[in-house]
Amino acid sequence: MRRGRRRAATSLTGYLGFSLLVAGIITVAVLLYSFVSDASGGNAAVIAAVMLVCVFFLALVCTTVDLLRRRFTVERPTGRILEATDRIAAGDFSVRLDPSHTYGRYNAYDAIMENINRMAAELSKTEVLRTDFIANVSHEMKTPLSVIQNYAAAIGSEDISAETRREYADTIVSATKRLSALISDVLKLSKLENQEIFPDFRKVDLGEEFRSGVLQFEEAFERKNIEPECDIDDMTIVSDPGLLSVIWNNLLSNAVKFTPEGGRISVSLKNENGRAVIKVSDTGCGMTKETGAHIFDKFYQGDTSHAQEGNGLGLALVKKAVDIVGGEISVESEVGRGSTFTVALRAEP
Repeated sequence: MRRGRRRAATSLTGYLGFSLLVAGIITVAVLLYSFVSDASGGNAAVIAAVMLVCVFFLALVCTTVDLLRRRFTVERPTGRILEATDRIAAGDFSVRLDPSHTYGRYNAYDAIMENINRMAAELSKTEVLRTDFIANVSHEMKTPLSVIQNYAAAIGSEDISAETRREYADTIVSATKRLSALISDVLKLSKLENQEIFPDFRKVDLGEEFRSGVLQFEEAFERKNIEPECDIDDMTIVSDPGLLSVIWNNLLSNAVKFTPEGGRISVSLKNENGRAVIKVSDTGCGMTKETGAHIFDKFYQGDTSHAQEGNGLGLALVKKAVDIVGGEISVESEVGRGSTFTVALRAEP
């Protein structure tokens, strides 16, 4: 609002200056006419000739002034803006423009330059993220593909036993599952980020859905000798059941991955001040504050010892799903003592 007033004041000053110039020219013409009329004794031919020269000269002055004004106030900033947009269109997002006036005295061109600077900065960030994303996907795909290629070639050898061939086949199946999960998560995250998945809000029996989600990990719990502690209340909210499933499936998968054999996983669902609060706790390795600040970034894996068990997209999916359904997510963790993820969902979307 304040910037708009300043721009209006600047424009008013420009219009006032132009009006004064026109008024001055008219005044000069009137005075000259009076002077020539007196000097020539009212000779119409002389008056017409002198006034023609005078008007031509004054018009030339106005034209010159206007050309100079347009050169410095219109053409120069427009040229800088066009050059900057050409560079941005060509993929150079490092371009930055310096406004012609100080802040507080900006005109429309200065405001456009500032907007272009912000746009270039955002595009630069997006380009870095895109490049990193492609590099990470390529890296994550390269490992299982190499495993598949090497073990598939080994299976074709006639010198290996049937038992070894079965082991190689199991390794290939495991690598294909990891590759399939990576591709599925990448596609799902891409759709969420590009808003290609529209939330289907409806009444959800949250307690029942959450219990079903926990039961899907029964085999994983048994494999690591984990006895889950569940405290799940019954409640109904309006949300998207598919996105809710993405949230707790990835949180539970994350908890199982980092909890050692014989450890403990606790899940709860409570109604706190009209909000459904889901908590998933584990007794895993935990993490530092520095690691916690990046866990929702794509492909970030704070504990590389578990890198083979995931692709670093699970928590990024959780964060995006939580944002879409209108919730909040936080994490509390301590190195060596585990982590607790808390998701708070509103009763209405």
